[in-house]
Amino acid sequence: MESLQVSDYMNVHPVKLNPEMTVAEAVEALLISGQSGGPVIDKKGKVVGFLSEQDCIAQMIASSYYREQICRVSEMMRTPVISIKPYLSVIELAQLLIRDKPRVYPVVDDDGVLLGTINRSSVLKAIDIQLRSGYKQAS
Repeated sequence: MESLQVSDYMNVHPVKLNPEMTVAEAVEALLISGQSGGPVIDKKGKVVGFLSEQDCIAQMIASSYYREQICRVSEMMRTPVISIKPYLSVIELAQLLIRDKPRVYPVVDDDGVLLGTINRSSVLKAIDIQLRSGYKQAS
């Protein structure tokens, strides 16, 4: 039977944003990484916020209109951050995904230091692997 812990399915190379970046720099980092959002971390690696593509859209429209507006990630990031632990069950996380709306969750250690991220696709993959494993054992 396959493991169903978040640590086995998380992205260990997530995009990392810092509070002093401009939103334009953050958008560029998100686009390059192909990720829809990323944790904002301080100098010690602790998660202090989260910024998604959706958070950036209005700011980017305003910036393109005024051509001068510079906004920092710290002004746009969401706080408090909904984060999870690596030892959380993927099934428990799936239940959170049904109830809450974040598409990406930062995975942090007990001190709040970023270890990775996990998204809906990774949760679906984990459950799919589990189901396929169960089907093979049943036949």
